[in-house]
Amino acid sequence: MKSPYVTELQPGQVVTAVFLVASKDVRSKKTGEPYLSLMLADRTGEVDAKMWDNAGEILETFGRDHFVKVRGLVQIHQNRIQLTIQKLQKVEENTVELCDFFPASRRDPEEMFSELKGILSEVSNPHLRDLCQAFLNDSEISRLYKIAPAAKSMHHAYLGGLLEHVLSMCGLARMTAPHYKVDLDLLLTGVLIHDIGKIHELTYDRSFGYSVDGHLLGHMHIGLRMLDDKVRAIPGFPPKLRTLLEHLILSHHGQYEFGSPKLPAFPEALLLHHIDNLDSKMEAMRHTLEKDRSLDGFLTGYNPALDRQIFKKDKYLETDTAPAAGHPPAPSNSAPARQKSLSPFAQQLKQAMVTEAAEGK
Repeated sequence: MKSPYVTELQPGQVVTAVFLVASKDVRSKKTGEPYLSLMLADRTGEVDAKMWDNAGEILETFGRDHFVKVRGLVQIHQNRIQLTIQKLQKVEENTVELCDFFPASRRDPEEMFSELKGILSEVSNPHLRDLCQAFLNDSEISRLYKIAPAAKSMHHAYLGGLLEHVLSMCGLARMTAPHYKVDLDLLLTGVLIHDIGKIHELTYDRSFGYSVDGHLLGHMHIGLRMLDDKVRAIPGFPPKLRTLLEHLILSHHGQYEFGSPKLPAFPEALLLHHIDNLDSKMEAMRHTLEKDRSLDGFLTGYNPALDRQIFKKDKYLETDTAPAAGHPPAPSNSAPARQKSLSPFAQQLKQAMVTEAAEGK
């Protein structure tokens, strides 16, 4: 097991650890010398990293999606953890445990897939039930469905994320369909197929990205092709029912500005969009709160998927000294407060000076 993980990094630590390079940029200092700006990752999250010195010597030795062993100082920059790298060396994939580096669902994929099959076996419409079984019993589709993320970064962006997202939506569908008196069989089938194109749209053998088909077509068009293949193999599948399913795929993003070719035009389509949007947004909020590395205050970093910062309600309620609205805390002249305001580097330097003075005595 690797150590430390990203979530274990603490200000002031000097660490030596292996990370996956999620992104790599070569930039220039004012002197014209290059420096490296990296995003390093493991299964617990990502950390911003900078290598200011001697970058020219190693910048061509590794790239994005490579594993690197780094030695550096954990510091705070703009209220977030940042790693200042002193040494960096590429390491080979066969020397690491891949499970340490790729985020995955906490749930077992086989267990989730079995649960999904159980839910969809209850679909009473024989044509829709046959269609669901055709997808679930396809060995290649089922293999990919168990490991695919639901998105590259927006929500459920981890191995097994698509399956976890679909299961959550099934739960929402079973609760809301009776309330709104809509066709549960059609809604559940829409839940299964609405994002099924993502198993081919995304690549997830290392970091998450897009396949050629993903770049050129997108998951909706890929999903329509997959639906066409399965429907053609089911004798007597009603053409009108096929049209409704195609509309569920094309309209599930809900709005044109969100990439939806069509707006939801019947109740099941509108409900599918809203439970999809609800589940993705709630997961994005949960993930932001869980992974946020902001050290002070009650707000997380900015989440582009939600277009906002998230308020840390639990931290706010647990803090007895939270200032009243509109009343910032009064400045303190106490020694402890001045010590706390020092940067990690300054604190280390001060401690080293104190140690040297003591040893000199």
